[in-house]
Amino acid sequence: KPSTANKRIEKEQFLHAATPAGQRAAHGQPLPSAAGQDKGEQKEGAARPLSVPGQGTRDHPPAHTALRDRLLAAVVACFKRHGAAAIDTPVLELRETLMGKYGEEAKLIYELQDQGGELLALRYDLTVPFARYLAMNKITNMKRYHIAKVYRRDNPATTRGRYREFYQCDFDIAGQFDPMIPDAECLKIVHEILSDLQLGDFLIKVNDRRILNGIFAVCGIPESKFITMCCSVDKLDKVPWEEVRSEMVGEKGLSPEAADHIGEYVQLHGGLELIEQLLQDPKLSQNKLAKEGLGDMKLLFEYLTLFGITGKISFDLSLARGLDYYTGVIFEAVLLQQENDHVEEPVSVGSVAGGGRYDGLVGMFDPKGRKVPCVGISIGIERIFSILEQRMKASGEKVRTTETQVLVATPHKHLLAARLKLISELWGAGIKAEMLYKKDPKLLKQLQYCEDMGIPLAAIVGDQELTDGVVKLRDVATRKEVDIPREKLVDEIRRRLEP
Repeated sequence: KPSTANKRIEKEQFLHAATPAGQRAAHGQPLPSAAGQDKGEQKEGAARPLSVPGQGTRDHPPAHTALRDRLLAAVVACFKRHGAAAIDTPVLELRETLMGKYGEEAKLIYELQDQGGELLALRYDLTVPFARYLAMNKITNMKRYHIAKVYRRDNPATTRGRYREFYQCDFDIAGQFDPMIPDAECLKIVHEILSDLQLGDFLIKVNDRRILNGIFAVCGIPESKFITMCCSVDKLDKVPWEEVRSEMVGEKGLSPEAADHIGEYVQLHGGLELIEQLLQDPKLSQNKLAKEGLGDMKLLFEYLTLFGITGKISFDLSLARGLDYYTGVIFEAVLLQQENDHVEEPVSVGSVAGGGRYDGLVGMFDPKGRKVPCVGISIGIERIFSILEQRMKASGEKVRTTETQVLVATPHKHLLAARLKLISELWGAGIKAEMLYKKDPKLLKQLQYCEDMGIPLAAIVGDQELTDGVVKLRDVATRKEVDIPREKLVDEIRRRLEP
């Protein structure tokens, strides 16, 4: 049994080991000198500097949140205009639900430690949870939208809107329908959203996994390598063909001849005339998959012509989208930018939407393997948000962070009761109202608050107004004031705030 002295020594050693100094000593790191800490080092017991939970995440202050809400409202309005219903799914999924659906990108899934017997992971996108939801509930026909955060263990590039935690805005149509009608509507939705947001010039690239697989087949690639070839081709929007070819040959074991043959196809882009050209291609026209894909692509362009949006659509054979679950049409929207006046062809500044057809995904979760054809799009809201944020910074435009319509103010002392009574009446009538939390605030300070916060109206009640049964309504922008009978105040506020 240890003595009391020994217990005290052990306790002191334990407490020392728990301090930063003790931990440094335990790992052989030097302790700070008695004269003071090294530059940039914290003193013992000092609070550690706070930071966001991890690289690739961020806090959103009120101005950011208000801008994001405005952006999401525009996207949701479009989804609702096209008849979609909203759903929500858990942020956690079983690990086995997510594995085997994302190809080489599966390494970016956040896996969680075993807690109580279940191997879990954070959702990587909203598409796989939607497919699981359809299978679990035996739903065979649905048009849905879902806006929520997803998580990727990626290398963040925050200046380009690339984070580890970010929002996705998905619209999907599930069900057996005639070919290309739902697919065309998805592309129309992307066109509407990017046009409404006025982000500048954009291009929507379309391709078909069946066409790509047909190209790989006629170039002599075994079917087992189709998905890994898609992952290589998918890099063509970021790196030149020479680098992709080098990866195919050096890392994935393709012959230089086969890689060159693939290169002849995947560098093509155009419209209906390219589709017609490929339909006449002696090799592709003999491949069943490619022929089906080209036939549907031709039909898709006919519908897009009727929608009047083919000017922003490009049939691009370099588009591959590296996810395993795509089975047919795939698409991606990119913003374009002129680097200078001498460049004839605009350059891409990044993808802001993507999606495609995934007819086999729901069947992977159904015990009987019943398939539900699906097509959908995902709007890259974080990238768009970054663009709008930079634009607002450059213009100096201020974002309103609240929706307050009226500030209830008083001009003299001892009128807190009058303010509380009036603001209660306004809240009861559904008016968004605020007041300062001081008994006797100065009128100038109250009016300054209105200007700082962008509040359009001030309802001022003083001794004279109480006596006369009126409220002085002030237009903050023009500074004009008018006395309104108390019983007509709500109606007058509503009239002034009408759009």
